[in-house]
Amino acid sequence: MFKPSALAYTYDGSFEGLLCCVFESYTWKEIPLAVHSEGEEQGLLLESKWIETDKEKAERVLKSIPLRISPEAEELVRLGFWSNTPGKELLLLNFLYLGFKHGRKVMNMLADDTVHALQKAVQQLRREGHLYLGFVRFSVYGPVMAAVIEPQGYILPVIQEHFCDRFQNESFMIYDQTHEAALIHEPGREAIIPLSGWIAPEPDEAEEAYRRLWTGFYHAIGIKERRNERLRSSLMPKRYWKHMVEMNGSNGVPALADTQRKKALQPEPPKTIGPLPASLRQTNTHT
Repeated sequence: MFKPSALAYTYDGSFEGLLCCVFESYTWKEIPLAVHSEGEEQGLLLESKWIETDKEKAERVLKSIPLRISPEAEELVRLGFWSNTPGKELLLLNFLYLGFKHGRKVMNMLADDTVHALQKAVQQLRREGHLYLGFVRFSVYGPVMAAVIEPQGYILPVIQEHFCDRFQNESFMIYDQTHEAALIHEPGREAIIPLSGWIAPEPDEAEEAYRRLWTGFYHAIGIKERRNERLRSSLMPKRYWKHMVEMNGSNGVPALADTQRKKALQPEPPKTIGPLPASLRQTNTHT
């Protein structure tokens, strides 16, 4: 029998580290009252127990999930870990307790608070990933396209297949500023790598011309009489606007003067794009 223990597990914040927390719990038949990643503030006065990450132990736990529960449960656990739900570690630990006890049936136990909360967290992560399929705005820097996003959940693995398939012949980077990671792709290979403090280079004249063109187009097709700010903020929440060039004006209206709008609709022919800027060239070597 598992017994609640006045312990708080602390791990390195990795998915493998969390799986080692599961292994530790089953080894000592103890249920921690909290699970924290390294550096996270701990609010409870509990004895802290450091859980070392061991790839072999993590692999044993990971292999047991599809065997003892289902492949769908493994995907749910991964997605749940990428979500930004508070206390997700303990939530996943409790879900696996249920899963190893009830097997495949746990996936349909939607009335259970743990299962319901995990399904809700994953649904929010998937929704955010779906929104970013349309909200990512690339800029061209030499032969590389780059975009910056600030998602709440860790969505790079969720959107990776879509963008790598859509731009399979292009070299691009999507930088997640929130989680300090980047999806890097070039024809034939792709990877998600840690990346801290990357700042986009200043756009060249060709990129500025295309930005004016896109912003002018966005403004030109809008129908003033049909504007619905509440609906737009619902379908396109304001936290996404920061990295969308067409939303940089006041209240989401492009801040262009009439002369600028005319120039935007008739941009100068783009000049030949020069070599890859140093900042992107350094990033691309991590692929």
